Amino acid sequence: MLVLTSKKKRDFKAILFIACTWVMQGHAEIRIQGDLGESIFSEPPKRVAALSWELAENVIELGVSPIAVPEITLYKEWVSKPSIPATSQDIGSRAEPNFEKLAQLKPDVILITTTLKDIKPKLEKIAPVIFFDTYRADHNNATKADEVFLSIATLLDRKAQAEVKLQQRESTYQRLKNQLNKAFPDGLPKVTTMRFANTTSAYLYVDNSMPQYALEAIGIENAISLKSSQWGIIQKRLKFLRSINQGTVLYFQPFYQEDKLNRSPLWQAMPFVQQGKVASIESTWTYGGAMSLQYLAESITEALLKVTRTQ
Repeated sequence: MLVLTSKKKRDFKAILFIACTWVMQGHAEIRIQGDLGESIFSEPPKRVAALSWELAENVIELGVSPIAVPEITLYKEWVSKPSIPATSQDIGSRAEPNFEKLAQLKPDVILITTTLKDIKPKLEKIAPVIFFDTYRADHNNATKADEVFLSIATLLDRKAQAEVKLQQRESTYQRLKNQLNKAFPDGLPKVTTMRFANTTSAYLYVDNSMPQYALEAIGIENAISLKSSQWGIIQKRLKFLRSINQGTVLYFQPFYQEDKLNRSPLWQAMPFVQQGKVASIESTWTYGGAMSLQYLAESITEALLKVTRTQ
């Protein structure tokens, strides 16, 4: 039988008071269902290492500065939004993070995607790891992106902020729809989005791609229909684009061979080029998180408005 002395009674009361205060302040255990199992935390992690651009986006959108992000210089070039906080440190490449530096940063949690799945056990020696599998051929990538965003929000005790962000995204879609309907009174064009591999081939964004979901969100159909894949892309030779007779083609920046492309007879012979139905889209990440859908919709809308101004 446990016998409490006067001192032990005081200590016990202190522990009980702390425990009750913890519960009253809402610090119940946090359960996060990742794609490789459940993770349990006693409190929201403060030091978050986000080892993919998609996950870094999500963390930053929730008002949290990740302590570690891979390839920050390239992120600024290819992703752009949201901006990387000045306090975030570059942790190496997305495929091979710097383990020594990561350990020195002492993260409370490490967030990873498919690229680092195989080294999850090694990362777990540094901190708890949560694996998210956003991009797959057998599910809706946009829906999964929202689920991941809300899971991270729950982890960081930012669920309310996440829900507001998603509501604002829907309002933005409606505003963009109204802009486009006003700019195209005779009906919205069908659109194909792509990213050049070089001047003779391109990656087309098709079913299950984030650009495709962004198009749908603002009421636009794809000019071509191709089978979906894990990332929603398919590589085609440039001559394949001849089949787009009446549609509009938008291509993502950065593309550093534009001058060479514009001198290409093959490119100049494309029906959409001759009709002035082509424009570039400012650098926007096409494999991002939930809020990247809004940025894609905004960038695509701006590109389409450029097309109307050149006709």
